[in-house]
Order: sequence, then structure tokens, then C-alpha cells
Amino acid sequence: MELPPARRTLLGAAAMAGTGLLWGAAGTAAADAGRAGRLPQGAVDAEVARLERGLIALRRDLHRHPEAPGREERTAGVVAGELRAAGLAVTTGIGGHGVVGVLRGARPGRTVAYRADMDAVPAAGIVGGGTAPAHVCGHDVHTTVALGVARTLARLRRRLSGTVVFLFQPAEEALAGARAMIDAGVLERTGVAEIHALHCGPFPVGRFAVTPGHGLPGQDHAEVTLTGPDAPAAARRLAAEIGALATVTPPRTPADLERMVADVQTPDGPLARFVAVRAGALDTKVSVSYRCWPQERYTGVREDIRRLAAFHPGAGVRFPGEPFPAMVCPESDARALARRLRRTLGRDTVTELHAAFPFNGEDFALYLDRVPGTYTFLGVRAPGAPITTAYPHYPDFAPDERAIAAGVRAMAGWIAERTHRP
Repeated sequence: MELPPARRTLLGAAAMAGTGLLWGAAGTAAADAGRAGRLPQGAVDAEVARLERGLIALRRDLHRHPEAPGREERTAGVVAGELRAAGLAVTTGIGGHGVVGVLRGARPGRTVAYRADMDAVPAAGIVGGGTAPAHVCGHDVHTTVALGVARTLARLRRRLSGTVVFLFQPAEEALAGARAMIDAGVLERTGVAEIHALHCGPFPVGRFAVTPGHGLPGQDHAEVTLTGPDAPAAARRLAAEIGALATVTPPRTPADLERMVADVQTPDGPLARFVAVRAGALDTKVSVSYRCWPQERYTGVREDIRRLAAFHPGAGVRFPGEPFPAMVCPESDARALARRLRRTLGRDTVTELHAAFPFNGEDFALYLDRVPGTYTFLGVRAPGAPITTAYPHYPDFAPDERAIAAGVRAMAGWIAERTHRP
């Protein structure tokens, strides 16, 4: 995920007290136990309780060995070994270091995919700069949660309907891994009907933020080349003019960030539509990167860039390709997930986002362009901890490890329900 340049906090949320959000209200484990043929949440919870300590140790091992996008060789080896030990059919080397694990339940049902990204943040992507790749985006947590879901459902395969396909993806930070795995035919070969994922977010540990009809914006780029003796000065002026197209600017203070969190949770709020722009001049060229919501606004922004460039005689405008698509989560699936989480883990476990965060992107968008699914934020902020410890790409990112069990409980139960779904 890409971060704004501000060395501050983002997506502030009040830290929760106690363990209610982690383990739900009394009796909720049995809430769906009587639903005919379904894997009961209580059985999932019991397995996760047995696995939790080992999963935390696994996450810490992955955290100590971060690998840059496209170089996830050790991580892929660990993942493949864990999946084989759980009894899954495993294929490696998909789209680079991608790993696919297939778990077949004992009962007939649908085929559903679950995706986790494995790469670490490269040094240049760490807020404030870094000296080496580091797991400051939570992909070590994502990988651990996915392995926990695989282990849990493998232990319960006699009661599991359908097939679960686990996609462990490389190179998310480069927005390249999803395309590589799709181009390798992973969706067609496995015949998945839908796909799901979690991503760490700075919400209270154990809380989930669902995204019905929303998600994260895509991204577009432009380059303008100017000519003439005053081209460098003209480039600086044009960069400022293009930058002024922005309707939202990166947050600079904790108060800005808290306000952004409130805005994305507000129906028809100030972030229901936005343009976020970065424009900079280097000699005679202006480089532009921008995100929009909804994504149909890219057409208008391209027209605005051409219009502004036209005031500079001889200016050449180039758009390298089509915009990277926005990630838009189907509303019905996200709401179904929210209902399940409230029913099985407790009513206070779910918050709903009504807008997209302007400064982040995700190549999970490419999967959702092909099959429906959900993308949900997993709260990892410890009670009383600074927000930077729970927001990806900040150097002090330190997620509360209790989130791992919460994520496994939620996703194992959800995936089992979706494979059983008629």
C-alpha cells in the first residue's frame, strides 16, 4: 500500500479496552452451529485457540526475514512447507514466487479463494526513508492469518464443504504480483467463484472495517515535457497548476488523520468524491501521479491536464497507459460478511467504510475485476498505542498480535460459509 509523504498518523481510531472485540459476546460461538450442514463457528474457534501460540511464533519468524517485492524466496518456501504439512496440494513459482495451496473439503460445495500478500516494504517505501526492506505493511500478518485459516480448515476438512484455494502473492508493493498470478492462469485453473482478503488497518485490535461498494482508489500517471528557453520555470508553474486540481491533500497532523477516519465512515461525506494529486517538476518535465474516486473521474482529470498544458506552447503530454483500476468491493458480499461477523464475533466487531482512503492503492483490484469478493481491514491497533504503530509503512509499525487469532477466526468461518453457500 502506498503512503502519503506526511510523517504523521493516519486513520486514527480510538483504541479499544478489554477483550470483547476479540472474542465476541457470550454464546455467539454457537450462533450458527444449528445451521444445517454448516461448519459451526465454535469448531473454528476451538482450533484457532490451539493454533494461536504457534501462529504468533510464525509471524515473528516472517517478520525477522523481510523480502522485497519479487524476492520472496524464503517466505514462499516457509508458506509452501506449512501448507504441505497441513495436507494441502501445493504449487510454487506462480507469477514469480507465488504459492497456491488447494484444500478440498469432504463435502461438495463451491470453490472460493483467499489471498495474502507476502512481500515486505522496500526501503524507499518506508515513511521517512529506510535502509532495507521491512515488514511495516503487515504482510507478515496477512501471510500468517492465511496460513492459520488453511490450518484451521484443514483440521476440520471432514466438516468442510467445497474447495478453498489459497493464493500467496508476491510483489503487491510493486502492484505487479496480482497481475502476474492472474496472467499465469491461477483463477481459471482453479475455477474460483469468488475471492477474499484482509489487510492490516489502524482500527482497534479485533475490529473489522468492511467496504461495501468502496475499497481503494486506482492510480494514473502523466508526464508533460516543455520546450523553450524558460522551460524549467514553466515546468515549475505547470506543476503547481496541476497540483491545484487536488480536492484533498495528504494529512499532516494527527487531527487531520482523525478527521479522515471520520470522513471515510460518513455516508455521502467529504471523501465520497475526490482527486488526490502529486505533481513535481524536474528541469523541463512535469511528472504527475494522481488518484480519483470514483474512477470515472480519470477522464476529466486527463482533460484538465491537457488543458493546463495547452497554455504552454510546444508542451507535450503523455499518459503511459490506462489508469491502474480502483478496487471496488461488491456491496452485497461486504454486507453479508458484516452480518456474519456481528452474528458470530459480536455486534461491536464491525465498522463500515463509506468512502475510500485517497492515498492508498491495492492490486487486489485486479482479482475483483474478474470475480466478486471482499477486502476487509483487520484492526491491529493496541489499546493506547500511537496510531503509527498500526498504520502501514510507518517505521514504528507494530501490530497487536492478538489480531492474528481474530483474523483467522473471522476468515475461517467466513470462507467455510462461502464454500457451503448454494
